[in-house]
Amino acid sequence: MATFLADIADTCRKETRPLLGLALPICGAQLAQAGMSVADVMMTGRLSATDLAAVSVGSSLWMPLMLFMTGTLMGLTPIVAQLLGGGRTEHIRPNVHQALWVALVLGALAALVLWFTVMPIFELMSVPPEVASRSAAYLAAVAFGMPGAALFQALRAFSDGMNHTRPSLWISLLGLGVNIPCNFVLIYGGEGLTDLFGTWLPGWLQAMPALGAFGCGIATAISLWVMALAMGLYTRRSRAYGSVELWHSPAPPRWRMIAELLHVGVPIGVAIFVEVTLFTLIALFIASLGEVTVAAHQVALNYTSILFMLPLSLGMALTVRVGNTLGQQRSSHARLVAWHGILISLLVAVFNSLLLWLTAEPVISLYTHDQAVQRLTLSLVILAMLFQVSDSLQVNLAGALRGYKDTRVIMFITLVAYWLVGLAGGHWLGTRGLFGLIDPMGVHGYWIGLVGGLTAAAVLLGERLRRISKAVAHGQRDIPAE
Repeated sequence: MATFLADIADTCRKETRPLLGLALPICGAQLAQAGMSVADVMMTGRLSATDLAAVSVGSSLWMPLMLFMTGTLMGLTPIVAQLLGGGRTEHIRPNVHQALWVALVLGALAALVLWFTVMPIFELMSVPPEVASRSAAYLAAVAFGMPGAALFQALRAFSDGMNHTRPSLWISLLGLGVNIPCNFVLIYGGEGLTDLFGTWLPGWLQAMPALGAFGCGIATAISLWVMALAMGLYTRRSRAYGSVELWHSPAPPRWRMIAELLHVGVPIGVAIFVEVTLFTLIALFIASLGEVTVAAHQVALNYTSILFMLPLSLGMALTVRVGNTLGQQRSSHARLVAWHGILISLLVAVFNSLLLWLTAEPVISLYTHDQAVQRLTLSLVILAMLFQVSDSLQVNLAGALRGYKDTRVIMFITLVAYWLVGLAGGHWLGTRGLFGLIDPMGVHGYWIGLVGGLTAAAVLLGERLRRISKAVAHGQRDIPAE
């Protein structure tokens, strides 16, 4: 044990800078993409409450689809990282080509879902007719961008696996830079342009209609395709990818490679989908608890979600570092790299908790001036401080396991921890209390359920990583092949 701890300390000196060098650009890219959603909500909200509701309801449908695609295509990252680490770069190009085929299919299927299934869902949800109509138009426009979103994510997974994470940052910022002006023109139309620039604009510009939520969907689709095309152009022109020559000799579908990608990636997509639906269902359950409770929940969740971007990005970077090291056939060192990343994630969690403690009150006051909402939000943020550690640990433990291509177990652990412990347990505490000893706890019960679910995930994933990393390091388990 003492030798292992000494090795970890030595690994910290060598690995911390490369790990953070990968993680920080990923974090910036995540924040930029989150900024697109924030811009959509803010800009449609300035037009009308109906358009804001249409975009909010629509986003709750297309975002889980996109995150499932993203997770599935993230299976490419450890494949590329292991091939790169092992010096087998000639195998990278055909694997990426298979991911692009999968991306096209996933993007097309997502578009079909958004075109043909949303109105029955809205009827089931009892969405008001006007909101449902505008949201359906918004989603019909967004659907055109789904193949672009999938292609961008496939190319991003390739670039990340090549230890080249900065392009996703710059191209995500480009997407945000395209999204905001397109939103303005298409949401507000000629009237908005005239209010901003004056009446000297050409008549055809002043006559542009205000498309509201539909225009927001068009702007989103444009941004997604701009990001995909920019990423394609960069991967074609940049010398950062060495001898891969990604766009040379396109490979037709190869079912063995596609099967491996789906074997690694689909469980990641399902795990992300389960996590997203956990928070969506909690939001639906607490909707009946009143406006103050709903507002406090959303403010606390929004604030803590921003802080979560750093541990999330660290987990994505850890996948690359572990994959690279395994590809080099350095299985013992891969174990050290994995646990070094977990140690860094623990330090990040402590930093986030301290930041929450110091900034909670002033930040909450920026969201709302309602005293009741502020008080309730502050009590939820205190609970959020408790799960910073387990949340950061579980996402980085999952990231390390992805580096080992051990993704199916992550999916099963996520299902049990999030839905059984987190959702079911939180719902029981929120609505029934604790076996007559504690009264129903309302929104606090749901947040305690989150603490329990994330803690259960961290414990189970930690034990899985301990077993896998030790078995591979001692030659008792083969390094997953590409």
